[in-house]
Amino acid sequence: MKNDSRKRGRLRLDERLRALQPIDRFKAPPKGWVRALRDALGMTGVQLGTRIGVRPQTVEAIEKSEAAGTIQLNTLRRAAEAMDCTLVYALVPNSSLGAVIEARARKIATRELQRVAHTMRLEAQGTDEADFESRVQAYIRDRLSERDLWNET
Repeated sequence: MKNDSRKRGRLRLDERLRALQPIDRFKAPPKGWVRALRDALGMTGVQLGTRIGVRPQTVEAIEKSEAAGTIQLNTLRRAAEAMDCTLVYALVPNSSLGAVIEARARKIATRELQRVAHTMRLEAQGTDEADFESRVQAYIRDRLSERDLWNET
């Protein structure tokens, strides 16, 4: 029951995140979003600083830290609000969440089954490689839970 609920939640989240693909549409400008928006609005660093309530030197530090990827979300949110913008924050998977889980399960199952196959070959009890895919699927189905996928590296 819990797995079905988790799977439905994952599908809903995938649907919501699909609108953010392709991710390169949201790649920050070279000098960062704060600087790009401030320039596009024709706002000076002094004016933005006044709206945020900081000195112009701090605005420059904010823009540099954003471009470097070290800015704090709260600071970015304050700068966005000062320019009548909304900060949008999201973690967007490179593929569907289901695909991430399947790939992780396959990696673990393959590693474990190859270990077993190696040991069996050493004991002259090797198995047929033709059914390896079905053994991987059976291992995933019978032995792995979603929580097991993240215990190992």
